[in-house]
Parts: sequence; structure tokens; C-alpha cells
Amino acid sequence: MITKSAIRISSLLIPLAVILVGAAPVAAAGPTWQHWRTIPGVFDIAGPRDDGKLVVAGSGLLYLVDAAGNVSPFARGPLGYADDAGAEAYLTMSSGREVTSAGCEFVRDDVFVLRLHAPLGITRIDEQGHAMAFANVTGVDSLNGISFDTTGKFGFRLLVSGPRNGKTVIAAVDCKGKVDFITQSAPVLEGGLAVAPKGFGAFGGDLIAPDELSGKIYAIGPDGAVRVVALSGLPAGPDTGVESLGFVPRGFTRHGEAYYSDRATPGNPHPGTDSLLRLSASALFAAGVRDGDLLAATEGGATMIAVRCRATCHVLTVVGTPSTSHGEGHIEFTTRKLLWRDLDLLRDRAD
Repeated sequence: MITKSAIRISSLLIPLAVILVGAAPVAAAGPTWQHWRTIPGVFDIAGPRDDGKLVVAGSGLLYLVDAAGNVSPFARGPLGYADDAGAEAYLTMSSGREVTSAGCEFVRDDVFVLRLHAPLGITRIDEQGHAMAFANVTGVDSLNGISFDTTGKFGFRLLVSGPRNGKTVIAAVDCKGKVDFITQSAPVLEGGLAVAPKGFGAFGGDLIAPDELSGKIYAIGPDGAVRVVALSGLPAGPDTGVESLGFVPRGFTRHGEAYYSDRATPGNPHPGTDSLLRLSASALFAAGVRDGDLLAATEGGATMIAVRCRATCHVLTVVGTPSTSHGEGHIEFTTRKLLWRDLDLLRDRAD
């Protein structure tokens, strides 16, 4: 039985150094997203928790969704969480890492949500659904991305992004809420940030971020250096280009599901459906996706590519036919047999 002390395993690949940037996507007869469950205003997903449930954000509220698709309210009541129904307050979930430099650790299964009203910062919600202020982030006009460092390159801290004067600020937050800036001059970024597993070529351990305007996917190192991982080859532009990322965990393609948020956006060319979208591991495997790949999906139409980095980076079209979906937030993964968050921890500790 896997407990809260279990350790995360990430995909086991050998880091290599030579990267081919801008390779054209390889065409594939791709699958289509299943409109799995309806959740009002859905725009992001985190998890799964130790009990196997996903935490889903929609219209300023949180929900729990189990493997059978049962949806229940989460973090309600006077000590719970509620925010602006129109805000894209992205969220992420802790895997219980120790931050040695701060002498503390993040509590496993705690959820961290961007706070998009003054003071800008992060709200923490514990497993029981109690919400509390965690950290304030200054020097940004807003906040638009959040992810945990799962490999240690950033000291296992919480990473957040926000725009400032036409650039992007990247900050790292430790388990005591102390904020340090990684860079204040990254390119324009937004959406479902993800930290690359150690085997993701020369970018292993870097923060990976999408730019919907150009279609570029960037890697940001702990020294603030920014490199281009790949060009998506998908349609680009406001409310159109690559918005959301997620790394396929080790073992996933044997038995699991991937999830993505399709937010209803009336009047938009991609109006969305307020659905939690789902794709099976078997469908992704048949499309050429393998463990350790980066999945990157567009906001307009929910088309998706896989990026595989070893000696070079190659881009594979996975979902090539655009729909009316309006994608937001992160791409998350579950499996019916094991919680791969635990296996990811084991693999990283073993390295």
C-alpha cells in the first residue's frame, strides 16, 4: 500500500545535450478528446491526491472528481475556498517534498492556487478543504502560471509566473512562503507550466512554459536562462496557441487517462463546453505517445502535440483536428492501478 511517505518516480531517460529546435510536427492519425464530465466554468486540474481524486477548478470554486467520474464540492463553507468566478486562478498540488534550504517541507496533497486579486499571491488549501493565505508575490502585474519543482533543480520549491512590462517574472516560493525571483525578463508566457523530468534531454529539470502567441515552448533554468525547446507547429495567437502542458509519467501508457479542461467561453471562435476532457493511455500510445513525453495542447481547438527530447527534440502531432473546445490550465494524468506521483518520487530519490 502506498502511503503519504511514498516517493515520486519520474521517467527514466538519459539526459543528452544536442537539441533540434523547430522540427516540423510529424503527422499522425490522432485520437479525439472525450467530453467526460460537465463542471461549471472548468479551467484547471491538479492531482491525483492519495485517494485517487482529482482537484478541479471551475468558476471560482473547487471540486473533487474520482476515477468513476463522480463530482463533489470541495473546500466549501466558512473556512473553504471561493474566488472570482471569472478569474483563471490556476492551481497545482504538492507531492510532499522537503525544501532543505528552508528547513521544512510542503504537505502532501495540499493544493496551491494563484490569488489574482490584491495582494497578488498564492492561497493554500489543505486536504480537509481549509483555505489560508500562503504567500504574496510582488513585482508582477498579475499571475498566470504555477507548478511544483519535482526534480530538485529549483530546490523543490513552488514556481509561479506573472507578466511585468512586456516580460515574464518567474519566482520560486519555499515551504515557509519565502519568495525568490529566478528571472524578471523571461519572454511572454502563460498557462499550464510543468517541470521536465530528469530524462528530458538537455532540458531535464527545467521549467517548461508555453507561449500561445508564437507557438514556442520554452525551458527556463534555475539561473533564469531561457531556451527554446521546440516550435509547436500548431495554430498560434491570442486565445489560440499552445496553452497547456503535462509530462507523461513513467508507466502511464500501460494503463491510465489524461485530462484537460474545456472552458465555456461564449462569443469566442472556440466557445468550449464546460467539460473535463479525457483521453485514454491506449489511445495516446496508439498515436505514438510514450512515457516521458511532453504533451502540449492549444487553447483554441484543444489540438495537441507530443515533444520527445533525447539527443534531439522531436515533435509529434497527437490530436490534429481542431474542435470547438477552449482549453485551459494543466494536462494531468491518472492510472487505475497506481498513483504515479508516488513512483515519480521514488525514481527521483533513487537518482
